Amino acid sequence: MHQILIRPLITEKMSDLTAEHQQYGFIVNPKANKIEIAKAIESKFNVHVEAVKTINREGKVKTQFRKSGRFSGKSSGFKKAIVTLREGETIDLFEEV
Repeated sequence: MHQILIRPLITEKMSDLTAEHQQYGFIVNPKANKIEIAKAIESKFNVHVEAVKTINREGKVKTQFRKSGRFSGKSSGFKKAIVTLREGETIDLFEEV
């Protein structure tokens, strides 16, 4: 079985969502579905998941100009999941990382 949770998503926007709405963000495997993500979080952090929202982000196309001409490349895309927990439950991400 493939690894579902890759790393937590720690940004200023996610910190606000965590404080206000009990929502946490994770970078997940692009092939994982919402049910697998919920089960992985429940088993790893021992919490109850209410809802899972997923977002597929495509990689950005980047262009550089060099002596030999124009060089074009693409950064890798990723899938992120925003997980809502039951009222009163929390995940301490800094302890688990």
